[in-house]
Amino acid sequence: MGMASSILSFLLVSALCLLSSPAPAVAQNLPPIVNGLSFTFYKSSCPKLESIVKDFLKKQFEKDIGLAAGLLRIHFHDCFVQGCDGSVLLDGSASGPSEQDAPPNLTLRPAAFQAINDLRALIDGQCGRVVSCADVVALAARDSVVLSGGPNYKVPLGRRDGVTFATRNATLASLPAPTFNVTQILPVLSRISLDADDLVALSGGHTIGRGHCSSFSNRLFPSRDPTMDQTFFNNLRIPARLPTPTRRRRWTSAARTCSTTSTMWI
Repeated sequence: MGMASSILSFLLVSALCLLSSPAPAVAQNLPPIVNGLSFTFYKSSCPKLESIVKDFLKKQFEKDIGLAAGLLRIHFHDCFVQGCDGSVLLDGSASGPSEQDAPPNLTLRPAAFQAINDLRALIDGQCGRVVSCADVVALAARDSVVLSGGPNYKVPLGRRDGVTFATRNATLASLPAPTFNVTQILPVLSRISLDADDLVALSGGHTIGRGHCSSFSNRLFPSRDPTMDQTFFNNLRIPARLPTPTRRRRWTSAARTCSTTSTMWI
């Protein structure tokens, strides 16, 4: 759990920079690094690791910038459950369904999982099987932030891949529901040594990509939730004002997604 808290702190500290002027790199004091992790972990075994990841993602984002949000979300859903161990990537087995089959993870983007697989194959081809999947996920999340216009930050490496996945109940208990308010979310965060400041950063991380309508449609229909800003409400209802054929496609798709913001940091 200590490793999960430390690694998440790096991600959260960087996201907090969204609230201030952008900088080419995070300059503030960094949290202590957990034993076993290092900024130079692959210096000898895979010296070009970070450039391999960034160059690959640059090309992918030119085709689909929305992939950045998907990769960031995989890292979040991986770390919160049983630490940043890559267990969210594991398939299910005779012992039970995988973490991916738990309700909070059903909307993780298949394209993001494919990108992790493609990255792993690319890295293995150049360095051998020396880089953990957990580190690939962490680097992909960081570069998704940077290449989407967010701040840069250093990522310590050396995570070990988990060999078991969390149960459905453990996954549900570890990931805050989208309907939770601040009072409900804070106790969940406190279990992994995160606080209200971290919650602000996590909220900032949700300003990239798309939101699923099922997560907030109850605040839009049949009328506006009085606690929701009027302009924000109007923007979320845009799909409902589209011509009928377009509206039908947008609201009856299998994924049932609607754009909450453009894919950018705000």
